[in-house]
Amino acid sequence: MFLNPTKAMLLLSKCRGDEIWSLPTCRKEGVPEIWIEELADAYESGFDKDQNTIYQKQQMVNQYHGVSDLQLAIRLAEFLGIDTAAILNCIVDRRTQVQALQEAVDEI
Repeated sequence: MFLNPTKAMLLLSKCRGDEIWSLPTCRKEGVPEIWIEELADAYESGFDKDQNTIYQKQQMVNQYHGVSDLQLAIRLAEFLGIDTAAILNCIVDRRTQVQALQEAVDEI
């Protein structure tokens, strides 16, 4: 699927920073197949705190194969010409990182 700046901005607006998109969701949303192949990974739950636990249909799961929406947001921002390293270097929280990327795109 062809990705243009408008579609990239729309996809970026759907990213939160703490979600894992399933492969079918990525395809349905129009994420380029090459990006899906590069970004897809098997993520493991960390049960030490809730924000590290992966849920599928409100049920905890040990593993989930998909694409981190933080990694997708970074790729989208780079596609749109944003210097992501400068933004991400000083922010630790995943949600805040995505918000900063979204704000940077809004400013261009």
